[in-house]
Amino acid sequence: MASHTTSHGIVNPSDRRGGTLRYVRTDDFDSLDPADTYYAYTWNFIRLIGRPLVGYATDGKGGSSLVPDLAEQLGHASGDSRTWTYRLREGIRFEDGTPVTSRDVKYAVLRAAYPEAVYGDPVTRGGPAYLRQYLTGPEGVETPDDRTVVFHLREPFAAFDYLAALPTTIPVPREHDDFPGYRRHPVSSGPYRIDSYTPGTELVLGRNPHWAFATDPVRTALPDRITVRLGVSGQEVDRMLVEGEADIDLAGVGVQPGTQARLLADQDLMRQVDNPRTGFVWLYCINRNIGPLANIHARRAVQYATDKASMLAAYGGGPAGEIATTLLPSSVVGHEPFDRYPVGPGGTGDLEAAERELALAGRPDGFATRIAAREDRTKEWNAALALSDGLARVGIRAEVVPFTSGDYFTKAVGVPEFVRKHEIGIVMFGWAADFPDGYGFLQQIADSRAIKETGNQNLGELASPRIDALLDAGAATRDEQERARIWAAVDRAAMDEAVMCPYMYVKSVVFRGARAANVVMSPAYGMYDYAVLSVADTAPPAAGGADGN
Repeated sequence: MASHTTSHGIVNPSDRRGGTLRYVRTDDFDSLDPADTYYAYTWNFIRLIGRPLVGYATDGKGGSSLVPDLAEQLGHASGDSRTWTYRLREGIRFEDGTPVTSRDVKYAVLRAAYPEAVYGDPVTRGGPAYLRQYLTGPEGVETPDDRTVVFHLREPFAAFDYLAALPTTIPVPREHDDFPGYRRHPVSSGPYRIDSYTPGTELVLGRNPHWAFATDPVRTALPDRITVRLGVSGQEVDRMLVEGEADIDLAGVGVQPGTQARLLADQDLMRQVDNPRTGFVWLYCINRNIGPLANIHARRAVQYATDKASMLAAYGGGPAGEIATTLLPSSVVGHEPFDRYPVGPGGTGDLEAAERELALAGRPDGFATRIAAREDRTKEWNAALALSDGLARVGIRAEVVPFTSGDYFTKAVGVPEFVRKHEIGIVMFGWAADFPDGYGFLQQIADSRAIKETGNQNLGELASPRIDALLDAGAATRDEQERARIWAAVDRAAMDEAVMCPYMYVKSVVFRGARAANVVMSPAYGMYDYAVLSVADTAPPAAGGADGN
C-alpha cells in the first residue's frame, strides 16, 4: 500500500486561511514545557507555541534539512567544533509583546540543562540531556548582546545544529517561569498561544497577535484556532476521524487493527489513508539490574524466545511494519543489516536457542519477571501480551503490568528507583531519532551517562565504557562516512549486550480527516508536519498572506 504523502509530496495543498484544526489524542500531554517533554508528537506540536533556534524545512519531498528558525542563520562553529554562535532574528516577540532576547534563550537552556543552578534545588527533567552532557557548565552559555547566544562545549560536537533544533532552545521569559506550573501554560514565541487547557480533557490554541509570518520560515499558521481533544479511547479516536468529528490523531501512531481492516476494504476511505515509513522502531528493553535478567544469558533467552510475528500482528501485520533486527532503522545514517538473535524464518522465535541460553544462565526451568506497557495504547498492550505468551513457551513467566502514556516515563518506567521497587524487568516502548543522525537515535538509549532519575530513556540501564567511547568518537567526527561506520558499531555493540530487542520497523496506517490540508510527512518527527497543517473548508486568505497581525 503506497503512502500518498510519501509518493506525492503535499496532500491537499492549500493557502486558505482560517477555521479550526481539530486534533484528538488517547491520553494527555506528558508536558507542554519545552524542557520537560520527550514524546515525538509533543516536540512536533509544541513548535506551534514556541520557536527553537533551528528548525526543519518542509519541502514536501521527504527531506529533513535544517533551517534557521529563531536564529538568522545556522550556527557558526569554531575550528574545533567546541564553540557555536547563533544570532537571533529581529522582531520576535512573546505573546505579551515583550521582545525575545538572547537572555531568554540562555535561561531556557539553563533551566533545561542545569535546573539546580536556576531553581536552587535539584529538579528532575523529562527531556533529553544532550546540552547538560556537552556544555562546559552553566557558564558555557554566553549572551554578549541581546541577539547573540554563544555555546561553549567540553567536547567537539560536529552536528550541534541538531541540538539547537531541540525544544530546549525555545525561549522562556524568567519572570513567567512558575515551574512546575509552566508545564501547563508555556509562554508563546510562535504563532499560537494557549487560550485554555483542561488537563486530560482539552487544549485550545488561539493566535499569538505578536507573531509575524515574515520572520518565520518554518510555520504557515493558517488555522485561526487549534483544538486537541484528550483522553479519548483508541476506538473513539478512529471513529471521530472517520466520521469527520476530528482531523488528525495527534499521536500519529496509526489506527486500531479493526479500523485498519475496514479502511483497507473501502476504496473511498482509502483516499484518506497514508501508509508511510515513520523512522520509528518498536522495541522493548530488558533491565540488566532486575533479578534474573542481570545475567546476560537470561536476557539472550528472552531475545530468542520472542515471537516477533505475533507482536507485529498486534499492530495490524504487514501494513503496520516489518520485523526488525537492528536498533537503527534504514532511514538513519549508520544502519547496516544484521541479525544478532535470529528468531526463525517465520519470526516466531528460536525456542531451542532460548533454552540453551536459559541453561547457561542456570535457570533451565525459566524465571518470573514483569512487563510494563501502556494500556491506553491498545496495539502496544496487545504486543506485550503476545510477548508474554511467546516467553511462556520456554518457562519465562512474564506478567504484563498496565500504565498510561501521560506518566509512563516521568513517574514510572523512566524512574529507575520505581523500576527497581516494582521489579519491572521488561519495558515496552518505541523510539525514533531525536534528530536524523545515528547519535540522535542511539545516545539517549545506549549511553550510560544518559541514565537519569526521571524521564530516563536508557531503560535497560546499559552501561558500557566501549559504547560510551564510540558515541564520543562519532560525535566529534566530521567525516560523514566514518561517522556512519561508528554508529553501525554502536548498534552491534548494544545488541551484543541483549538489553534491547527491536521487533518492528514501523509503518503507520494513518487516517486523516477530509478537511485536513497541507498534509506532509516530517521525517524529523516520524509523523505529519504539524507546523504546516491546515483545514481546507475556510475562506481565502486576506491580502498580505498569513502574517498573524
